[in-house]
Amino acid sequence: MKTTNPVFNANMLKLGVFCMNTMPALTTAPEQFKPIWDDCVRLAQMADDAGLEAFVPIARWKGYIDDAFGHASNYVLEPFTFAAGIAQATRNIAVFATTHAPTVHPLIVAKQAATIDVISGGRFAMNVVGGWNRREFDMFGIEMLDHSARYVYLAEWLDTIRKLWAATGEIDIDSGHFSMKGALSRPQPVRKQVPIMNAGFSATGMRFAAGNSDIGLIGLFGQSEPDWAEQIGKYKALAQDEFGKQIQVWTNAPTILRDTDAEAQELYRHYCEDVPDQPAIDSFVTTLARENNVPEGSDQLKFLRRNAVLGSGFPLIGSPQSVANKLLALSAAGLGGVIMSYVDYFDGLGRFNRDVLPILKAAGVRG
Repeated sequence: MKTTNPVFNANMLKLGVFCMNTMPALTTAPEQFKPIWDDCVRLAQMADDAGLEAFVPIARWKGYIDDAFGHASNYVLEPFTFAAGIAQATRNIAVFATTHAPTVHPLIVAKQAATIDVISGGRFAMNVVGGWNRREFDMFGIEMLDHSARYVYLAEWLDTIRKLWAATGEIDIDSGHFSMKGALSRPQPVRKQVPIMNAGFSATGMRFAAGNSDIGLIGLFGQSEPDWAEQIGKYKALAQDEFGKQIQVWTNAPTILRDTDAEAQELYRHYCEDVPDQPAIDSFVTTLARENNVPEGSDQLKFLRRNAVLGSGFPLIGSPQSVANKLLALSAAGLGGVIMSYVDYFDGLGRFNRDVLPILKAAGVRG
């Protein structure tokens, strides 16, 4: 059993792997990673052996293109059962599951999460989402609430789970959305609670994350350390000033590593111009912008469209030294963690572990 969850360790810059339980990028490139179970386990063990802190699958119930049953984006390993298996196959890394709150009752999630936490010896963490894709909600036959109401529901849902995790007896819950009598959930997490991550991109989403999560996953944009420091600083100030708490701020980063910057940029050009999955890109950007109230013409939306072939996030593209330099600048700007995705995870993570980690350790942001 770990003395604390790895996401709370002493490293200034936490690192992890993201989005490996489905297609990681919106490209038709043949080297695109496929979520075959044995390969997912091997990838988790690579990250674990390298000392990374987080292994974070996403939640998807439907892919990006309607009437395309065979499209790769429809193939997604369910994140809670995925996390339970990964927990058994690893020893040190924090194992996450992602959940879309309105699709599952909090009593079920409380027990699922606690069970995985017990399996992992206290290494479980949860990424909570209020819902982002109306087409998925149609599959469940439930209404997707408007943007603000979505976060009211999510706050009640998460509060219910936390009460179940901490309770010393049966409890009654009567809130706006939940009525539960004599409720309990055992086992409980190893330390009564598990770390919560939430990605807030809109002002409402960021306020929810600042008040309710341990890790705020931010959509960074801009080109310089002052740009990033301003965004990160506002997030941390919101958590401290309004809620009296400290919050880690992380970002997700699609990553392309090659021996030189030119080789990395050429591979990125290849994905963007030669083998993009354009229908998936168009649908993904439209959905993400609509459901997160990202204004047309905003810097955030321009950034998303420009980089969508790799999925959403802050792109890290370059040589080992260039990628390390950018990570060090992000850390200096106040960022606490980066979860990375790759088109080819084995090649990408292998290069990262071999070539980038030593630079970060030498710079003092990793132990």
